[in-house]
Amino acid sequence: MGLNLDDKKVVVAEVAAKVAKAQTIVLAEYSGLPVAHLTRLRAQARAAGVYLRVVKNTLVRRAVEGTVFAGLAEQMTGPLIYSMSEDPVAAAKVLNDFAKTNDKLILKAGSFAGEALDKAGVQALASIPSRNELLAQLLGVMQAPVTGFACALSALAKQREEAAA
Repeated sequence: MGLNLDDKKVVVAEVAAKVAKAQTIVLAEYSGLPVAHLTRLRAQARAAGVYLRVVKNTLVRRAVEGTVFAGLAEQMTGPLIYSMSEDPVAAAKVLNDFAKTNDKLILKAGSFAGEALDKAGVQALASIPSRNELLAQLLGVMQAPVTGFACALSALAKQREEAAA
């Protein structure tokens, strides 16, 4: 059963609200994807903080009108699942990782920071470490000198104890 005009307006408003906050949008074809796999994909998206939804293309076109994602409108054809995230790489990472294990999900296009991306661009974006991964790497780099200094002090103290004994 189709949506009436009021329902369509609600969907467009919901998607437009997500688009306004999003840094990245990724489109993927999902034709032939079993419901169980789609449910697993949605759970992975939720865990990563990604808005994932199957919506009529015409409604999403209206939602992205006048935004930096308006260039994606020409790619919105066929059965698509839309992935949007505030994290620059999360939307691409969720769909790309899922597509690696399921050949029914085909990455189609995306947009990041106003730049349209093809399939290769989405895959390249997905290969970038997430913000949390980058922060963890930075913390490791910052802790290395302190850890080295603490180990040197410990070795020096141990050496003095052995010399005194």
